[in-house]
Amino acid sequence: MNSVSLALFWHQHQPYYPDDVAGANPMPWVRLHATKDYLGMALHLAEVPEFQCTVNLVPSLIEQLEAYTQGASDVHLDLSRKPADGLNEADALAVLDSFFMAFADTMIKPHARYHELYIMRSSWSESAQHAIKRFRPGDLRDLQVWSNLAWVHPLLFEKDPELDEFRRKGRNYSEDDKCWFLNRQLELLAQVVPLHRALAEGGQIELTTTPYFHPILPLLLDRSCAREAMPDAPLPPFRGGREEDVDWHLRAAVSSHERRFGARPRGMWPSEGSVSQALIPRLAQNGIEWIATDEEILSCSTGGMISRDGRGHVRRPELLYRPWRLGESGAELSVIFRDHALSDQVGFHYQRSPGHAAAADFLDKLHRIGDACPHDAPLVPVILDGENCWEYYPDGGVSFLRSLYQSAARDPRIRPTRVDRYLDQHPPTDRLNRLFAGSWISHNFAIWIGHPEDNRAWEALDLARDFLERESCTGRHDHKPLERAWREIHIAQGSDWFWWYGDDHSSALDALFDDLFRRHLRNVYTLLGCDPPGALYTPISRAAAGKRERLAPRSFLNVRVDGRAGYLEWADSARYVCGDDRGTMAMTAQGLFSSVSFGFDAERLLIRVDAQGGPASDRLRAVDRLRIGFVDPAEHELVVLDPSSPRPTAYLNHAGASIANGDTVAAAADAVVELALPFRRLDLSPGDPVRFYVEAIAGESSLDRAPREGILEIETPSADFERIHWQV
Repeated sequence: MNSVSLALFWHQHQPYYPDDVAGANPMPWVRLHATKDYLGMALHLAEVPEFQCTVNLVPSLIEQLEAYTQGASDVHLDLSRKPADGLNEADALAVLDSFFMAFADTMIKPHARYHELYIMRSSWSESAQHAIKRFRPGDLRDLQVWSNLAWVHPLLFEKDPELDEFRRKGRNYSEDDKCWFLNRQLELLAQVVPLHRALAEGGQIELTTTPYFHPILPLLLDRSCAREAMPDAPLPPFRGGREEDVDWHLRAAVSSHERRFGARPRGMWPSEGSVSQALIPRLAQNGIEWIATDEEILSCSTGGMISRDGRGHVRRPELLYRPWRLGESGAELSVIFRDHALSDQVGFHYQRSPGHAAAADFLDKLHRIGDACPHDAPLVPVILDGENCWEYYPDGGVSFLRSLYQSAARDPRIRPTRVDRYLDQHPPTDRLNRLFAGSWISHNFAIWIGHPEDNRAWEALDLARDFLERESCTGRHDHKPLERAWREIHIAQGSDWFWWYGDDHSSALDALFDDLFRRHLRNVYTLLGCDPPGALYTPISRAAAGKRERLAPRSFLNVRVDGRAGYLEWADSARYVCGDDRGTMAMTAQGLFSSVSFGFDAERLLIRVDAQGGPASDRLRAVDRLRIGFVDPAEHELVVLDPSSPRPTAYLNHAGASIANGDTVAAAADAVVELALPFRRLDLSPGDPVRFYVEAIAGESSLDRAPREGILEIETPSADFERIHWQV
């Protein structure tokens, strides 16, 4: 039985949020993730010194971390520091609008006082203007504390009794208490970079870098390369490659890394795994010895020799689980390809399974890879964000990571390794003739170019850069403002602004990201004493208009529960289309579910589940049970056993016990799964909210969830629902 070399690779990144010209930072995510994830993830590694891995720290993230240690702030921190009894109305409203920005199920509800404040804010009114009447200064002060305290990693409470005692107090914090904690928060943040350097110098981790402000380098070098994967994509007018900008991001990243960690980086995660053949010489010229990207890039680069079968197993695994050699114009480097499915398990699925069970499943999958590969010590790169997914794990990922690190370190068949160490011991012998141009997301660049909003953003960036290039040659400007203006261009080239344009991703902060992007471009003109073009004051994004899915039923449904998906039966239902509804690193791999339709007749809640890529009776065969988990009414769940069978067994649980009465739960599966649950079984009255989600489970593992975060919601109808709706 072959051993397996596990190359776990954590990518730590946030957009560059500050507006350096205005001296303002509208977002707290670097600071909050620092105490929750960047420090916590390093502490997990320190607990198991024999577990080796690779960590990627984006230079613009490190710059922001260091700025906080030198006195930088953000709007959230400024509001947190203000005395609660001195908040004016605008400040108090801002606190109520922005201090609950966390996933409620795992970061608010587990903390009694934070949850109490959450209910006070949302129970009777969605308007902060109305809710503020219920908040006294002590409530606002506790909210100031908890909106920061919930973002402290659980391991820190284990290691710091004083901090743990502060958390246990829970409520009625004083201004002195609050000031003490906010100062401690910044002390913890200051440990992030030194701890990573210590782990690297001790040989446990390899530290890698990314182009400085996280741009999509292939598009900067030659945006026409987008057509390799998207031949018909409309692109913005081409103004030639920005080779000097590519070189700047690479040189600045390497210099930053060497200055902060005492050595030049050997490896690089190109932003979003974005690569192209033309990029190879520039990477090599800056001393980069190896890069990583996604398995789909390898598939495209080999004409489809690497693929997965219908069960998700890799065909020809010996080609995926090994390093490769790349060459162009005399320059050479190594490349590894991430296991897309296993990376997504950690990032998007294991959060819904017990930590020990998820870790055991992960190790079992590694064993199976070892069994499938004919060569010894196959390299299995698992690469994903090291910050965003833990918000959705019930314990911040502690049980999963502890079990994974400890079990992997003890497993005789698994060798946790740094990528550089593996390459030194197993230099690549296979060579790719040509590296396909694409990213880790669907092996293309569709997230960042091709949509009208993306293309308008590129045009605005081009105009500002062309303006700056002309002004740089006039001799009218001193070096300092030109340097600052070029920095604004490089910031605006970051991938994150384009991430939120188009219809691929959306969040409550779309308008703010749009404003920041255009603000950076306006700064280019302002720094040189010129008026910015008027177009830079007009939003590019139209996402604030809301999602396209209709999430409210229009009339009573007349559904026969037979699994046959009659169109007219469901025409007036609400419908949720499964897709990318997460934050800064959304899941792009297709799950089991395609959509969930829901509505009611006068007596029953009706739910329809469509499977991805075929009839439910076929696509859900690996699913042991469907679970309809109810947030309201609380502690209820509808369980559907063997959901691919024509007449699956369905029953309702409350607080873990089955509810039995004369009303029947109906379930059927064929083209779709259809369910009918009498409202009486849930003790609901007209007007009561019904909040739920749908989950597919096999054993102890969650295979998919709809929605992947959040809930679906309707109100229990009255007998007059159709008459009232018709009048409206």
